[in-house]
Amino acid sequence: MENTRNEGITYRKAKLWQIILVAMNALNAMAVYQLIGMASYSASIGYGVSTAIIGAILTGTRIFDGITDPLLAFVYDRVNTRFGKVRVILVTGFIIEALALLSMFDWCSSKGFNWLVFTLLYVIYVIGYTMENMTVQTIPALITNDPKQRPTVGVWFTAFNYLVPMALSIVFNNVLLPIYGGEYNQAFLSAAVKVVIAISAVGIIAVCIGVSAYDKPEYFEGIGKHERLKFKDMWDVLAHNKPLQSYIAAQASDKIAQITVSQSIIVTMLYGIVIGNIGYGTILSVVSMLPSIIFAVFGAKYAGKHGSKNGIVTWTRVCIVFAALMIVFFLLIPDTTAIAKTGSIAMILYFVLTLALNGSKMCVTTCASSFMADVIDYELDRSGRYVPAVVSGTYSLIDKIISSFGTLIATGCVALIGYKSTVPQPSDELTTGVFLMTIFLQYVLPILGWIVTLIAMHGCKLDKEEMERVQERIRDKKAAAKAAASEA
Repeated sequence: MENTRNEGITYRKAKLWQIILVAMNALNAMAVYQLIGMASYSASIGYGVSTAIIGAILTGTRIFDGITDPLLAFVYDRVNTRFGKVRVILVTGFIIEALALLSMFDWCSSKGFNWLVFTLLYVIYVIGYTMENMTVQTIPALITNDPKQRPTVGVWFTAFNYLVPMALSIVFNNVLLPIYGGEYNQAFLSAAVKVVIAISAVGIIAVCIGVSAYDKPEYFEGIGKHERLKFKDMWDVLAHNKPLQSYIAAQASDKIAQITVSQSIIVTMLYGIVIGNIGYGTILSVVSMLPSIIFAVFGAKYAGKHGSKNGIVTWTRVCIVFAALMIVFFLLIPDTTAIAKTGSIAMILYFVLTLALNGSKMCVTTCASSFMADVIDYELDRSGRYVPAVVSGTYSLIDKIISSFGTLIATGCVALIGYKSTVPQPSDELTTGVFLMTIFLQYVLPILGWIVTLIAMHGCKLDKEEMERVQERIRDKKAAAKAAASEA
């Protein structure tokens, strides 16, 4: 680790290799995210659950997921072993998560169990996932407080979060799916979960190595006397941390759309039915990978220069523009299957618009990642306590309760167009209902979320200049507390 000085403030900076290893958490988080997007198929195929009930179960378990997030703050606050705090929680969470997923998708699936077993396994998975996800969210603020480096951390997180799902999509859709008959069946699900768990293990090991230098008591100190965390502290954070309120509104609205379109049944509708080539989306993502990462780098530089808040606002506006253009494109194109024809004008236009839209999304994600670290430091300045798990846990509670409806929206909308007891398959016929519903979920719903983001961020005052003042106040308060302690 290294320190830099800027206008009298000594900033903590992480080494590049540490940032990269920590960002490799995506091997765990995004691999599991990709797998859990197929939970609807697992519930239907392995446990005989109807589409409507699947939506209700996944919505309820996501709300439970949100409830567990702030509760982890109490664990985070109290764990302090000779092996650290972050690493112990991460490894424990991974073990719980891995056992639950293996049981859900393989060991108990298609063995005669019903929806109760599926729900129980999903709940256990949520507990393990929460321990991992909430802990990782505290790491960026832990390893650096340099306003210029924080967006760079976000770039690496965003890049890996983009690369891993694409790589897994290739494995799932272009390798495993053809092997097991071209449909989501039990054999496919069993193979998929084993691949995901192996990749996840590598990711957890990488994070533990990357954060080891910072996983020490001195990096978790607040300003002044340390007191045990209480429930009222969470309410205090939510009620008085204004930037956190803005962040929750912005991210939760975006997450509803993100979770909805990430469901495998919606991906199948877009690429398998509307475009007519289930593997095309994966190929497109791979081809656009490098340009999209370049977008993220540019977005990080913009955030480093203008601040994370301004970066979110700017790139959200760009997202709205390109999503609107995509809607116009789909409404005007006479044959949507032409998109998958190599060299066609439709393919080129779709590629350009998708590249621009995905790149803009990556810029928003990068800026949002560094903004959460800013919110954590804002809370340290406001209350004197270093409580990253409380800030991220409080955010996740509200975020997941609101965004939990994403799965319900997906399954509910699919049921409205005829899929009441079955789920969409790539071989299904393209109807007007399927087409219009796909466009609504893929592009209209995200635009509504981005509009909410702009409204929320308009009332947030934590821009670049205010963040510099926050760091100055933290420096002065810590110096004063240290002087007072030495005099006592």
